[in-house]
Parts: sequence; structure tokens; C-alpha cells
Amino acid sequence: MFKLLKEKIRSLKKKAKEELSEEFTEGLGKRITEDKIQNFLWELELALMEADVAVDVIEKIKEDVKKELVGKKVRIRSDVGKVIENTLKKSIREILTKNFDFDEFVKKCEKPCVIMFLGVNGTGKTTVIAKIAKYLMDQGYTSVISASDTFRAGAIEQIDEHGKKLGVKVIKHKAGGDPAAVAYDAIEHARAKHRDFVLIDTAGRMQTNRNLMDEMKKIKRVAKPHLTIFVGDALAGNDAIEQAKQFNREVGVDAVILTKIDADAKGGSAISIAYEIKKPVIFLGTGQKYEDLMKFNVDWFIKRIFG
Repeated sequence: MFKLLKEKIRSLKKKAKEELSEEFTEGLGKRITEDKIQNFLWELELALMEADVAVDVIEKIKEDVKKELVGKKVRIRSDVGKVIENTLKKSIREILTKNFDFDEFVKKCEKPCVIMFLGVNGTGKTTVIAKIAKYLMDQGYTSVISASDTFRAGAIEQIDEHGKKLGVKVIKHKAGGDPAAVAYDAIEHARAKHRDFVLIDTAGRMQTNRNLMDEMKKIKRVAKPHLTIFVGDALAGNDAIEQAKQFNREVGVDAVILTKIDADAKGGSAISIAYEIKKPVIFLGTGQKYEDLMKFNVDWFIKRIFG
């Protein structure tokens, strides 16, 4: 997990300690100038790009490094590598720390609480919905699932199968039906049966599809969700970032769940999506089982990168 990003940062720390510290020590007592660290900043940029970190995020991190180093007086035996590490940690923490606690939201949300899930096909969105249903069930809450992906062949059957395994009611219409109408019926069912949550599955055709975005907007107008979650594939790299930006711009996103994080060797997607759409990452999918859903923790994430 995050092997590439971890290796890149370790290499940068070593290079900074061996090369920059030596260069700065020669000018002991002088202030560090930007031209002294240009080569290092370029290597930092390349390393982060290879780890699927978005360009805007890279620029922020580079600026943070410059602010931390440029203008500072050189001290004897100063460990520039440690300075670099602390600066990177601080930058990543700032990007990923958002004031949102899903468990607090669950407690305070008026019932039935409606959660809408967005994302393109193949991200594991439907499985994530089943995992959230299980997560809520473990906390004593009841749910209804709206099978509002009426477009994809097999989508209704897939979510229905999850519902049967979990003992969760799935509201469904015929394939090709109006997805907003399915969501409406699911909410009405939840009210009538006093269910706590309505989890709305949605279609996931390519994010550039105009009809898809219009469909998502209609579902949102009808369902009036209390929370809209973008489900992204951590392995999709820059595609996931662009998808998140598109859905946020067109439909509106409140939070992010990243899937397949257990297979993510790069680690840049979580940082980049959080920075680009300014929304919290709330869960990470770590496998195919219903229990393989981990609440996002920034300390855990940083520890995985820096050791």
C-alpha cells in the first residue's frame, strides 16, 4: 500500500540530507536561496507526479517547501532531510484534515436520512453501498436501498443480491425506468416503515456523459439527500481526480470514499481528490468483504507513507 509514494519520499529525504545539507553547510551563516533548491524542487515534482499526485497539489507542496527553507539561515549539521519530511507531513495533513465525522453525522441526521452515491462504473460503488448498509446495521440502524442505477445491465440484480445477503430491503423498478422515481419510492417506504437511512445507488456511465449528469441532478432534486458521496477508484489515478471534479461541479459532492486502497501502490489519489474538490475522505475500501471498510484517519495515512 502506497509503496511508490513511500519510496519516493524516502529517496527525497536521503537526497536532501546528503546533497542539500552539504551544499548549505559550505555557506554556513548564509541564508538559503531559492536557486539553491531548484534541482531538489524539480525532483520533488517528478516524484509526486509518478505517485499520481495532481499538479495543483504538487505546486502547493513545493510552495510549502520553499517557505520552510528559503530565507532560513544554515545551521551546522542541519538535517535538511528532516525539515523536508516535516514539511511534507504538514502539507499532506492540511490537505486531508477536514472537519467531518461520519458517525456524528449519522447520529444527528434527521430520519430517514438520505445518502446518495455517485461514481463511474467499475469503482465498486454498489459494493460500497452494501458496506455502508452493514456499517450502519452494526451501529443499530436500519436502511433501505434504492436501486436507482436502472441503466446498467445487471445493476438492479447486483444491488438486490447484496440486499438479500444483508437482510436490507431494496426498492427497485424495471430496468430502464426513471431512477428518480425509484429514489422517491425508497424514501416513502423508509418513512412508512420507520427506517433510518435511504442509500441511493446511481448509474455510473462515463462522467462526460451529459445525460448522466442531468439524471444525477434530477435524482438529487427529488431525493434531497442529506449527504452526497463520490466513490472513486484509488487505482484510477488522474481519471479519478477528473471524475471527482466533474461530479462535484455538475451535481455537488459532500464527501469521498476511495475503493481498492489495499492495492494502491502510488497513494496520490486520496491527497489529490481531497485537495481538488476540498471535500473530506471519509472511508477507504480495503477489500471485497462487507467488513472491508475503514474510516479514514489522517494519522494512519501519514504513517503509511512516512513509516
